[in-house]
Amino acid sequence: METIHVTTKSKEYDILIANGLLQQLGRIISQVWSKRKVLIITDTNVAPHYLRGVTEQIQSAGFSAASLTVPAGESSKSWQVLQQTITACAANQLSRTDGIIALGGGVIGDLAGLTASLWLRGISLIQIPTSLLAQVDSSVGGKTAIDIPSGKNLVGTFYQPDLVVIDPDTLTTLPSRVTVEGYGEVVKCAAMKGGIFWNLVQQVQNPADIPAHANELILHSIRFKADVVSQDEREGNLRRLLNFGHTIGHGIELAAHGRLFHGEAVAVGTFQICRQFERLGLTAPGTSDQVGRALQAVGLPLTDSLLGTPAMFAAMRHDKKVRKGRLTFVYLKQIGQPAFYPVDVTQLETWLQFDNNDGK
Repeated sequence: METIHVTTKSKEYDILIANGLLQQLGRIISQVWSKRKVLIITDTNVAPHYLRGVTEQIQSAGFSAASLTVPAGESSKSWQVLQQTITACAANQLSRTDGIIALGGGVIGDLAGLTASLWLRGISLIQIPTSLLAQVDSSVGGKTAIDIPSGKNLVGTFYQPDLVVIDPDTLTTLPSRVTVEGYGEVVKCAAMKGGIFWNLVQQVQNPADIPAHANELILHSIRFKADVVSQDEREGNLRRLLNFGHTIGHGIELAAHGRLFHGEAVAVGTFQICRQFERLGLTAPGTSDQVGRALQAVGLPLTDSLLGTPAMFAAMRHDKKVRKGRLTFVYLKQIGQPAFYPVDVTQLETWLQFDNNDGK
């Protein structure tokens, strides 16, 4: 079992990575939490596969377990579903010494994490991410949020869990498209880190290679993200690196209204920002082609019809990353060398250049 220890200003916790951890969950949680009442929040895709087993594990270790299953998909990151999770906390009379377990992908991690941060001004939280995207990204770092019509993740908190349990065996029950979208975040991190991590990504030549290398990909991704988060918990400076590909990606994801998965939008954003800065002469020639090949190897998109549209730019101008009228883009000087570049939001339409035939 691999253990990554995360230290932030607000909390220290471990991330455990190993196949078969869900079958040891009762013992693992008992080492972190005293006996208490637990609310498991999951969704309609994950519950049929794992809810019963996780509940039995928790109960066998002496915990009292209740559950709430919400609809799968990004639409559950909403005021309406947040009200349901809060109501479930009240119905189960969760006290400040009780806890919430997030069992699912990134949507559940965000939703359950936000619920834990709000109920009684904060109760204990454990993240059990079941998708590749959640395992390499959203379960680590303490960001929680819901979406509103104005933008993605605009209502949220920073709230660290007590433990993150990652069992790569859960990837076997994912549709291929869901596994592949998570790989978009892996390539994003590898391109910034370079070295051994980037070399590992080069070994992935098709979607079947992702689960074959899953443990290594997850481990390298989390080490990179945990190092950044430990230095900058609340995105004061360094943590903005994790927005590589997200600034454009979030814009088209919101405008797509569910047509694009998060990791697919990030893939487009990652390639396009490399292309943009290569045009400007700030990124080494050929870098965008390297990144593009890594993404295309598994079928991730490099372009989308929403690029350069008013809907995309409107979403970008309302992005939570806008500060004093500027969006700070993360770009690569070359593989392994990320940097920042601020742009006035009023200049986005003229500054960003897209060719929707790129990568086709």
